[in-house]
Amino acid sequence: MNPLTVVSTEAIGVPASERPQSLRANPCLGAWLRFSSEGYVEVLSGKVEIGQGIVTALAQIVAEELDVGIDQIRMRPANTAASPDEAVTSGSLSIQHSGTALRHACAHARAVLLERAACLLQVSTDLVHQFVVKRGEIKAPHGGLASYWAIAGEVQFDVDIDCTIAVKAAAAYTIVGAPVPRDDLADKFLAVPRFIQDIELPGMLHGRMLRPGSRATTLLSLDDGAARAVSGVVQVIRDGSLVGVLATSQRAAVEAIDKLRRHARWQRSEPLPEQQKLSVWLKQQPVETTVVAERQSAAPDVARTLKMSCDKPFLAHASIGPSCALARFDGERLEVWSHSQGIFNLRADLALSFGMAVSAVVVQHAEGAGCYGHNAADDVAYDAAWLARAARGQAVRVQWSRADELAWAPYGPAMVIELEADLDASDRVVGWRHSVWSNGHGTRPGRGNTPALLGAWHLETPFEAPAAVNPPLHAGGGAERNAVPLYDFPAWNIVNHRVLSMPLRTSSLRSLGAFANVFALESFVDDLAEATASEPLEWRLRHLSDPRARAVLQRAALRAGWHERDKQEGIGYGIAVARYKNSGAYCAVVARIEAGAQIVVTRLNIAVDVGTVINPDGVANQIEGGALQAVSWTLKEEVRFDRQRVTSDSWETYLILRFTEVPAVEVDIVPSNAPACGAGEASLGPTAAAIGNAVRDALGVRVTSLPLSAERIIAAFDQ
Repeated sequence: MNPLTVVSTEAIGVPASERPQSLRANPCLGAWLRFSSEGYVEVLSGKVEIGQGIVTALAQIVAEELDVGIDQIRMRPANTAASPDEAVTSGSLSIQHSGTALRHACAHARAVLLERAACLLQVSTDLVHQFVVKRGEIKAPHGGLASYWAIAGEVQFDVDIDCTIAVKAAAAYTIVGAPVPRDDLADKFLAVPRFIQDIELPGMLHGRMLRPGSRATTLLSLDDGAARAVSGVVQVIRDGSLVGVLATSQRAAVEAIDKLRRHARWQRSEPLPEQQKLSVWLKQQPVETTVVAERQSAAPDVARTLKMSCDKPFLAHASIGPSCALARFDGERLEVWSHSQGIFNLRADLALSFGMAVSAVVVQHAEGAGCYGHNAADDVAYDAAWLARAARGQAVRVQWSRADELAWAPYGPAMVIELEADLDASDRVVGWRHSVWSNGHGTRPGRGNTPALLGAWHLETPFEAPAAVNPPLHAGGGAERNAVPLYDFPAWNIVNHRVLSMPLRTSSLRSLGAFANVFALESFVDDLAEATASEPLEWRLRHLSDPRARAVLQRAALRAGWHERDKQEGIGYGIAVARYKNSGAYCAVVARIEAGAQIVVTRLNIAVDVGTVINPDGVANQIEGGALQAVSWTLKEEVRFDRQRVTSDSWETYLILRFTEVPAVEVDIVPSNAPACGAGEASLGPTAAAIGNAVRDALGVRVTSLPLSAERIIAAFDQ
């Protein structure tokens, strides 16, 4: 085969179904890489930087496979008109999907470039494997010289990537596995403008939206005279219950919205559930029931059955920087700048919302202030686009308020989890049951026949709001994520009840159902250990045969001094383990807490196995970040609401972990030659469970409702 000719990967024995995920829809080599005569490689990935350091990790993969310097890589922000469509950046899958695709793309590019160099240097292609490449400069065995930069223009990149071309062996890595400094951090540390909130386009107008009190509210009348009289206001735009303002400054837009709010009359319909009875309410609603997993064994001899019920509240994304977007419409083409995790899906829903061809909508990714999951980035992009269509060619920037962000962005669903374990006369687990009640964990754009964009549901002729659903189990699941135990139980029955009533809008939040399921499962495991007079770590090891799970447990325990810990009044230690999505990274956590007026987490020892490590600093950052977010969720966070509206719409009412409350965190990466898997979500569930178990250890009471506030601890003592 001549690699310089146009080829089809199917023709060389690699069917589309066996290509790496991201290459199935984007097989063309030129869609991923471009070589500049100025001495750098332009890399086009469809995955986006949202604070997880993925841009640096992908650059390492490219530099490694091509034998160029990391400084010779130019990672281009994802753009729907120029980048390969890699759907959504989610699920801790960027390394598996985009990283694997780029590794094959680079192997193919390197092969064709070296073959072209051999041709020019009049060297047999049989000797290509003897060429030495350094920083893109090619040296042939006899001393002849060439370079990627000089010959790339003579090579055909408009070909399908040949996945049979061998990638570099892991033993030869010099860049992958090294702690390369992240490309994006210096600007952020030095406050160099790079976020979407910093972008200013020429002649830009500022937009702001008027929101109702709750989802089930309709605008009856609006007196906009006072708002129009505000200096700097250009337009007040209304379509049904959707109202926005265009102004020459953000100050004027905010002032106008405040005046509109005072002169608006709304009609409320359905009340929200009673928050104090939320777990009861969830179990009373219509559901769609699915058996997630079932394992049968011989009829067990059950001596006793232990039970536990756990619940978690709705959780907000609580981005430090409220969502923002920019848009410009010239009458035919809509340009949008967004920090969405799914710019291609957003493009599809914007086209659907405005009756435009998908090709007429271009979405450019720009970094936001950091958020993992389906937050309000897509909604504010709709707002900006809707206002831009009325702005007669002027660019529009829309900045949500803090109250908008906390009250209107999608939430992580509230959940109820019930567990049962059958024990025989020897205290062996012979049966296991795990049941979940939860709304679906996904209403992302681009996946239905109706736009999943907030503003589109408030129009005079509204689009129907989609119901929240769960990703398929083979993709990790949603509410049922990590509900199947990691332990070697002989029989189990795992059931998911998808709650069909959705009073608050729910969608994907970091780790989806894994956070609550691991919290519940690993809390129950500790209680089983106590009920059978077993030490918690020993009980886990006795029921685990997976060597990687055992390794992270033992490593975390060793680093934490688990066996040497001293029992002191008010001090507690807890341990927990999980494999994210039962197919990804392994993570074990030991938490140390102090129980006073409030629970304080003082230390977390974490051991992880993420397979092949691209950037150890990046892995540690992601594991630590996930653990700290889990501390915040476990101890503080809860969406609060009355019968009419969400009331936790400020930092005073939606509490998050503060810098003074951050524990010491040690992350230990267990060496592994397994394929790389994402780290971003692996630590959340085990951290929550380890904290819960540490509270049990310190106070002698099991608290099964999150967050673990003083009020809930007192209530647990009273039960």
